[in-house]
Order: sequence, then C-alpha cells, then structure tokens
Amino acid sequence: MEHAAIIVAAGRGVRAGGDLPKQYQLLGGTPVLVWSIRALALHPGIGQTIVVIGTDDQAVFDDLVAPHVGDVNMTCVIGGATRSDSVHCGLQALAGRKIDAVLIHDGARPLVGAETISAVTDALKTHDGAAPGLAVSDTLWHGDDGGQATGIQPRDGLYRAQTPQGFRFDAFVKAHTAHAEHATDDVQVALNAGLSVHITPGSARNIKLTQPEDFARAAQLLGQHMDIRTGQGFDVHRFTHGSQVILCGVPVAHSAALSGHSDADVAMHALTDAIYGALAAGDIGRHFPPSDDQWKNAASSIFLKHAVELARARRYRITNMDITIICEHPKITPHAGAMCTSLATITGVAPDRISVKATTSERLGFAGRGEGIAAMALATLARP
Repeated sequence: MEHAAIIVAAGRGVRAGGDLPKQYQLLGGTPVLVWSIRALALHPGIGQTIVVIGTDDQAVFDDLVAPHVGDVNMTCVIGGATRSDSVHCGLQALAGRKIDAVLIHDGARPLVGAETISAVTDALKTHDGAAPGLAVSDTLWHGDDGGQATGIQPRDGLYRAQTPQGFRFDAFVKAHTAHAEHATDDVQVALNAGLSVHITPGSARNIKLTQPEDFARAAQLLGQHMDIRTGQGFDVHRFTHGSQVILCGVPVAHSAALSGHSDADVAMHALTDAIYGALAAGDIGRHFPPSDDQWKNAASSIFLKHAVELARARRYRITNMDITIICEHPKITPHAGAMCTSLATITGVAPDRISVKATTSERLGFAGRGEGIAAMALATLARP
C-alpha cells in the first residue's frame, strides 16, 4: 500500500505560552514541528508527507523548520481556521496522487515512535481505519460547574486517543467531505461514516504538547531515550598534475590536483567515513571498493549521499558535522563558506550545523612539505 501523511500544524497553541505557536518552539534545541516531520517523513512506510501550517506561518516555517528537514519528500500547504479545515487542505493537496491510505498526525506530538506508526500502517491492510490509543487507567469522575464531584465514570473500554490516525484514502475523503460539523478527532469522522477503526497500541511517550509543563516532560523523555553517536573520519590524498582540487564539492584553483580513484575530495571522504563510523557501518572502501571501475573519477557526493541515506534509513539525524582540512596550500578560509553551503545541499543538514576550517602542520610532515592534503572530520548523529 502507498501511504501518505498529513501533519496538522496550523493551530496557535496559546495554552503552551511563549512568543511563537508551540509547534515552532524548541524541544531539545530543535523546533517541535521538525521532530514530527522527521518521524513521519523518514518512516519507511510513508511515501509522501503534507505539512499544513497557519495562514501567517510561511515565513517562520521557512526560517525555523525547512532548514532542518533537508530533502525529505514533503509539501507545505496553508491550512484553515479549524483543525477540520486544515485536514481538508491536506487531503486536497493529495488529490490526484496514487495514495491508498493516509495518516493524519498532530504536529504537536513530536515523540511519536516508529513502532506506533508501523502499527497503524499494518492495521490498515485489513481495516478501514486504525489509530493508536492508551487504555484509561485513572479513575474518572463526573463534576458540575462548581467543581463538585457528582459521580464515577466506569473506565472499562475507554482509551486516550493519540495520532497518527490512519484511514483508507478514498473512503476517508468521502467521509470527511460528508462530515459538516467541526471535528477535533479524525476517528470521529470515520465512525460517523460507518468505517471500522482498529485501535492499535499507543505509547506513553507519544504525548501532545499543550501546557508549558508538557515541554519539560517531553524534554525529559527525549533525553532518556536519545541515542547519540559520534564518528570520526581521516583521509589523505597526494598531489598530482592538475590545476584545481575538489574540497567539500567545491573546485579550488591550485597548481596541482589531488590523486585518487574518485575525484579525490579528501574532505568529503573524511566526512563520509565519520558518518559511516557513527553508524558502525565500516568505511567508504566497504561500500564503494576502489577495485570497482564504476567508481573511477566518481563525484564524492555519491558516497556522502549514500552515508546520509543510510543514517536516515536507520532513523538517525545528523546534528553536527565538523571538518578540518590540513594543508599549506591552497588557502581554505576564502572558500569555507561555499564548502559549508555545498555540504548542506548534499546532506540536507542546516548550514549552521556544519563547520569547515583549516590548519597547517607548521611545514612538518607530508602536508607541510606540500606533498598532499589531509582532512579529518567528526559527525554526530542522534535518534530519539
């Protein structure tokens, strides 16, 4: 089945406080909405993702969110005045595409896990709809307007609703079109249309950020389960005849070129190995053997993109990349900005998380004698 996701993020979230809507506030140093987008868009079962934002939020989305989600298959559309209106806008954006099922997720649920998403997509193979829920364990009271307890509500068969809530696409579009009333929950729309909805296992981590204290709880949960890895890479290439070197994908004029099986981008090779190292996935030679002629004179961006895609497939995000180029010549500093931009374009990592710098070896060793260029890199990866 071909699954799409709609992430609803057009609300104001005033109860959360702050100068920005809650979906743009920071959680673990990253906007809340970024976590939600990564969770859905990078899930192997989701083919395309629609993010629905507020009428006045395009600039803040472009500034705070877009740089952190890279080249994921995502479309951003403007929502409506209510949640139902925003879901409708998301469904319209998917019209005409080959979609079998759609998952609708609250942008303010940043800690949804892959297992929760997978349970929904799996259930949609045999049901009209599926949604995660947690059985209610607390005693429930009825109360009057004055705050007085008036009775007990039996909790048998009661669940706390979570998202993403998934549905067969065509059936849900018809149900949503026919539902004239405002709905805060998409399962309500499906049930009113007579669709069957299977309850899949929810997660205590999959909280919705509503009050200021929810951010503190989410940060604690994020810290408890964050898988952080660091890898290092080192590479050396000797000079040969030529008129330029390629460093971080940027041609730099020089009196020599670098010798190598590929384009000999020593800095990009070091960075690629750093990412592979963080994943415990070997090095470039394992994935692209120099004995294979198909990689002769290949652009090193091919290797780096492979490492990045491997990280994403394992649900890691690259939080930082730091490259040091070691040589006497050419001068690196005038080109460092362009190198950061090049790496950001290739990896989808925000430029402010990429560092390219240079040093000399004080004329010591092969680099000091002008025989070649060395580079070392560090990459930090994280997975919630």
